[in-house]
Amino acid sequence: MHPHPVGHPGTPDHAVIPLPLRTEALPDGDAFVLDAATGLDAGPGTEDTAHWLRTTLGAATALPLPPHHDGCRGRIRLRTDPDLARRLGPEGYRLTVDGSLLAIDGGGPAGVFWGAQTLRQLLATDTADVFRRAPTTPDTRARSLPPLRIEDTPRFGWRGMMLDVARHFTPKDGVLRWIDLLAAHKLNVLHLHLTDDQGWRVPIDRHPELTRTGGWRARTKLGHRASPLWSDIPHGGHYTKDDLREIVAYAARHHITVVPEVDIPGHSQAAIAAYPELGNTDVIDTTSLSVWDTWGVNPNVLAPTDNAVRFYEEVLEEVLELFPSRYVHLGGDECPKDQWKASDTAQKRIAELGVDGEDGLQSWFLGHFARWLADRGRCLIGWDEILEGGLPEGAAVSSWRGCAGGVAAARAGHDVVMCPEQQVYLDHRQDAGANEPVPIGFVRTLEDVYRFEPVPDALTDAEAERVLGTQANVWTEVMDSQERRDYQVFPRLVALAEVAWSRLPAPPDRDYQEFTRRMTAHYPRLDALGVAYRPPGGPHPWQKRPGLLGRPIDGPPPNV
Repeated sequence: MHPHPVGHPGTPDHAVIPLPLRTEALPDGDAFVLDAATGLDAGPGTEDTAHWLRTTLGAATALPLPPHHDGCRGRIRLRTDPDLARRLGPEGYRLTVDGSLLAIDGGGPAGVFWGAQTLRQLLATDTADVFRRAPTTPDTRARSLPPLRIEDTPRFGWRGMMLDVARHFTPKDGVLRWIDLLAAHKLNVLHLHLTDDQGWRVPIDRHPELTRTGGWRARTKLGHRASPLWSDIPHGGHYTKDDLREIVAYAARHHITVVPEVDIPGHSQAAIAAYPELGNTDVIDTTSLSVWDTWGVNPNVLAPTDNAVRFYEEVLEEVLELFPSRYVHLGGDECPKDQWKASDTAQKRIAELGVDGEDGLQSWFLGHFARWLADRGRCLIGWDEILEGGLPEGAAVSSWRGCAGGVAAARAGHDVVMCPEQQVYLDHRQDAGANEPVPIGFVRTLEDVYRFEPVPDALTDAEAERVLGTQANVWTEVMDSQERRDYQVFPRLVALAEVAWSRLPAPPDRDYQEFTRRMTAHYPRLDALGVAYRPPGGPHPWQKRPGLLGRPIDGPPPNV
């Protein structure tokens, strides 16, 4: 059995989320006063945090936070500390409040930044106005913090959210907003699902039809795919390369890694609509295909040809120029094999390669790109279907069909991100009641997400080291606006953030009631940030979507 780490119970009065590792009052210390006479002393490597403090915290409070000088009464001191790095890691931090000094020491620049996020929450104990973009009163008021010390470090190095921008497009400013929201909760990975059957969002100079044709669909299914309703408004869009460079740079300033996803060999109808030669032309008339306008598993997949392989090498060459992340997600999920079974070209390829049928063909396809990425210093990560037919060497797995795929991958020596649909698919309904907007999937409440354990008991301690972390997945088939995405994601993403960061007891002993007490203070922060979250008592009238069909509940979710 894998032991679950147990952390310090924390100090609920401060309502810090995620729960810090250790919090202690300093009974012999003095309070710190933050006011117009407070200076900012930023050491080497802390420039991003100093910039954030001035432009975000400073903007909300109207405090200038000038470089510290002799005339300052109080000092916020930012430092990186090699000794702290050895003890707490590069994302760990120590925040000390005592008299005229508020010190944030980090194991690295990221640790200092996460300490600043904790400072913001400490300042929001009585009011959430520090989470706004400008002061709510004309007069700048002093703020006092009691003497205390917090030491903190994340449990996992991968704490993320996947945002599907292919089904419903999120423009650049919306993505930048998501980065702000992830940073506020100490999440450090934004996985962008950039391509699918319903749209292609990343520009490729050598293949401009991918966005020109593949970036737009003529109409869109409203609700679940069984719904009879349609929107006849064309939907689409794509980022420019400078948009993506801006997103990556903005995320880096917030110590967040952007992981791109280009889905292959399934979920590819938008690409085939743009370049019909990519499909199985000896089975169907690919020139008749358009960008898909409904949901579900699409039968139109890439042909296993040298042309398709080279095409996607060219795509990835440009993707790698835009995204410096070590991991590149290549999907690999939900690839029906019917067209390959009927294709003479695919069958000849199977014989030529000597692989084990169609599953072996998919493994060959992804294995080629695993090696191709490794030759360029990158690592392929894919959904757990990449286990079928043999896991490509060096690949990592996003375990979405429960945790079994992650367990199998970890036992085989592969790194894993745990994101089972039964637990952390945030497009799934939050309550069994009839008022949930477009209810699909399993019922997963805030408490259910809080009780999710990313490391299965079935793993040994050595195997558990292969679990990089966890992420929530936000699929947007039934989320056609920022408000809809906010409603589905929050407050459940807050619970996932604490699961990913804090060293909580095992789920039977996890104190959900204590978490809800801190959430009582956190809801006003979400209000100040402009997040249209689901209220604890159920949706507001304007958040309901009457008449838009979801998917009936067929029973309890399968075991994970």
